[in-house]
Amino acid sequence: MDDLTLIVSAEEQRLAAALTALCQSIARWTEAGERCDTAVPGLSLFRRVAPTELVCGIYEPSLCMVTQGAKRVFLGDDCYVYDPQNYLITSVHLPTLVQIHEASPEKPYLGLRLTFDQREIAQLLADSKVPLPRTQSSSRGMATSRITLPLVSAVQRLVDLLDDEKDIPVLAPIIQREIIYRLLVGEQGARLRQIAVAGSQSQQIARAIEWLKGNFTKSFRIDDLAAQARMSTSTFHHHFRSMTALSPLQYQKNLRLQEARRLMLTERLDAASAAFNVGYESPSQFSREYNRLFGAPPLRDISNLRRSVVVEQSP
Repeated sequence: MDDLTLIVSAEEQRLAAALTALCQSIARWTEAGERCDTAVPGLSLFRRVAPTELVCGIYEPSLCMVTQGAKRVFLGDDCYVYDPQNYLITSVHLPTLVQIHEASPEKPYLGLRLTFDQREIAQLLADSKVPLPRTQSSSRGMATSRITLPLVSAVQRLVDLLDDEKDIPVLAPIIQREIIYRLLVGEQGARLRQIAVAGSQSQQIARAIEWLKGNFTKSFRIDDLAAQARMSTSTFHHHFRSMTALSPLQYQKNLRLQEARRLMLTERLDAASAAFNVGYESPSQFSREYNRLFGAPPLRDISNLRRSVVVEQSP
């Protein structure tokens, strides 16, 4: 065995040990339930003891890691799988279909999500000379990459702060900044850098997504949205679909339907009221599109959800 093989083997052993330690930490903090929203801003921990059905969910800008089990996310025609060897990174809000496909009582799914926003990324880029990342082959707002020891170590130190919460206000921002740095210099760094650089096409699309997310009940013209992004309509449409795998109108429709589902499930609105609340003018059109997205008409879908427990959104 040559020296290089020994070095690689030792590095793999250190990474395996770090992942085991992080797995144990998540297991300890999720003993009481499936989800733990921690005292660290943006950090949530998750446990599931069985595979789940495909469910709709909105992935927000975040880092998602799994230390045991595996999960898959469908964005348009693309499928992203993340597990203890691969993390998932999302740079904008994206409507997805998600499924935990490896979990059992003996080896539960254990994972975490750490959210961030482009202001944090932009601030780090402005404050320091972050090395240029490797190039990326896709402009999608979601990707998976291989886990690295420095990233796992930084995340472990963030989770360790939960043992002494008085340290969180001072130390959590420092460690979160390191995590963003690790992502910026990693394989997906270009993806994060693009949405934070003022004037870039990716940042303009990210702003359009934020506008849609906050105004999805309103009608809009794609020409006007493109003009706000300072692009031609065709260029805007191309870049929007490239990042989200959806057209702007499909994106809006997905947000409307997911919010309507939430209103019916948690606030017990009837289907017609939920439809009008999210911007639909025709209850019949709402029912058709709801059935197409969720696989059942509103009344049956909500009844099924109430029988099977409220849908949980986890990373």
